[in-house]
Amino acid sequence: MLFGDPLPELDADTGYRGPVACRAADITYRQLDYWARTGLVEPSIRGAHGSGSQRLYSFRDILVLKIVKRLLDTGVSLQQIRQAVSHLHSRGVDDLASMTLMSDGASVYECTSADEVIDLVQGGQGVFGIAVGRVWREVEGSLSTLPVEHADAPAVVDELAARRAAKRQAG
Repeated sequence: MLFGDPLPELDADTGYRGPVACRAADITYRQLDYWARTGLVEPSIRGAHGSGSQRLYSFRDILVLKIVKRLLDTGVSLQQIRQAVSHLHSRGVDDLASMTLMSDGASVYECTSADEVIDLVQGGQGVFGIAVGRVWREVEGSLSTLPVEHADAPAVVDELAARRAAKRQAG
């Protein structure tokens, strides 16, 4: 899947908690939390609402997390990734999972046709691409054995957070 191949439809109410998203995307919880707080990759099903609340990530969110991780692993700086994501969002691109991204290790490029890939390669620089379809299958395989939640299920607040909230109200 490179240019314009549609991604399968997904259940919009199915989500995964942070620790599951981390395992599927092969990132740390600290990275996940930082990227969510700074707006790089935010959960699209349910965001965090204070201490103890659980974020809920969609399959596509996890796919984007894994793509960001791949870019980091190949040497692209988080600042460059953030600029690329910001640029794409400013152009109205909301679904990063549906595009082909290429990089020369310093910059990230969106390619919408095979001609653009040829132009990048003929520029004399080494480039690599991320095949979203392959990453899609990897994430699907990782999530197949992990717990899933539905958005209409009540958000679980951990016991410690509930105690702290009760203590604040009493005090």
